[in-house]
Amino acid sequence: MAAILEIYLVRHAVAAERGPKYPDDRLRPLTPEGVKRFRESVKGLSELAVEIDLVLTSPLERARNTATLLAASLKPKPSIAEVEALAPGGRHAAIVDAIKANAKRHRRIALVGHEPDLGEFAARLLGARGGVEFKKGAICLIDVDSATPGGPGTLRWFLPPRALRALAG
Repeated sequence: MAAILEIYLVRHAVAAERGPKYPDDRLRPLTPEGVKRFRESVKGLSELAVEIDLVLTSPLERARNTATLLAASLKPKPSIAEVEALAPGGRHAAIVDAIKANAKRHRRIALVGHEPDLGEFAARLLGARGGVEFKKGAICLIDVDSATPGGPGTLRWFLPPRALRALAG
């Protein structure tokens, strides 16, 4: 039997609104309030004894910002790599390929992305139809077999940002 991979799915935190200020959607950053709330949320991960080896992130600014905040909150601090497949509209197979490419060296991998793609990816990992709704800043943990990182997997937990902040106290 192959080893278990812990896949953490993270939706980016609250970002600036779409509009004329950010004509290129890829460049929309997190809001100051989004940064503050996500920092508070990820403190809850320490209560769950979360350790992450690698953070794979969408190349969009708001996801990269979220990935940086996530990595900074963890000990030891994981490395971060951009994966184009995590951008909106990315293919499921390409995301699974990114996991496979890193699974030999890393057993705890976080994926930072966007809705509805992240929710659809979670559903596929769990063998469900449709999607799972992720609030901005929500995090879930799905265990998968490293031999079949595309699923089916087992949902260990799924926490919205409010619950993560409550864990942090």
